[in-house]
Amino acid sequence: MKFTPKKPSLFGETLESLKVSVEAAGFPSFRAKQVMEWLYKKRVDQWDAMSNLPKAFRAWLDTHYILYPTSSLIDKRSDDVTQKLLLELEDKSLIETVLIRAPQTGVGQENSRKTVCVSIQVGCAYGCKFCASGLAGFRRNLMAAEVVSQLMHICRREDAHTKRAKEEIASFDNIVFMGMGEPLANYDSLVQTIKILNADWGLNFGARRITVSTSGLAPQILKLADESVPVRLAISLHGATNEVRDQIMPINKKYPLEELLPAVKAFQQKHGRMLTLEFIMIKNVNDSLDQAKALTKIARDLHAHVN
Repeated sequence: MKFTPKKPSLFGETLESLKVSVEAAGFPSFRAKQVMEWLYKKRVDQWDAMSNLPKAFRAWLDTHYILYPTSSLIDKRSDDVTQKLLLELEDKSLIETVLIRAPQTGVGQENSRKTVCVSIQVGCAYGCKFCASGLAGFRRNLMAAEVVSQLMHICRREDAHTKRAKEEIASFDNIVFMGMGEPLANYDSLVQTIKILNADWGLNFGARRITVSTSGLAPQILKLADESVPVRLAISLHGATNEVRDQIMPINKKYPLEELLPAVKAFQQKHGRMLTLEFIMIKNVNDSLDQAKALTKIARDLHAHVN
């Protein structure tokens, strides 16, 4: 299913694309940079809050764009360190965004390391047996603006609670594409999102603090290795042999380990960063000594750690 919004969100624009639109409408191009500062540095959610922009320009923005393409329905915080947002999209689809705090001694929970887990699709088509994201099937890909706005919801919430958030452009330490959906199956939106987050006019967020988790789309892993943004890679492995992986991850029948692992190794060699192998222990499926030995061999060969 492809969704076309009534108006695009500014969170899907780059500085250059917005400059083109601004100039075409007869306004000076420097207004585009001012808009980005209001979006990412000051994090406003209303046109009228952009106080240094002429009224006519704000009216033009309001006519042609929306700000947030997502709205928060539920903001739930657990008894430990996890906070979950349930967000509604323009077409009434629902997605989740999760903030995970890692308590650190002496700094307090609010100032501890924070990781945001974002969704990239509504549902998932890959049907991994241990994952709930695909139970209702796949509905559609998210647009870059819908992904970026998840992070901006977190930023605005953190701004209201911590001094640190107000002093920093991004009020968290890591971003992981490990929510709903397969990131590499929504490749264009993924890369556009990363470039917006990484840009100095955006969140200015270091690419090496962004992790992309994939169930194993080998061709897209090779493609991602050639991108200009050196993100980290995590492989949702969960089986150290084809026999086991075939049982719980249908994608393995299309891209078996003989094809997946060389692609992962090529990515690792290009970027020189340690990889993560994700491995959920499932009783009587992948918890044997043989699986442990096979996993150890893969991890050593790839210079990867297992999580």
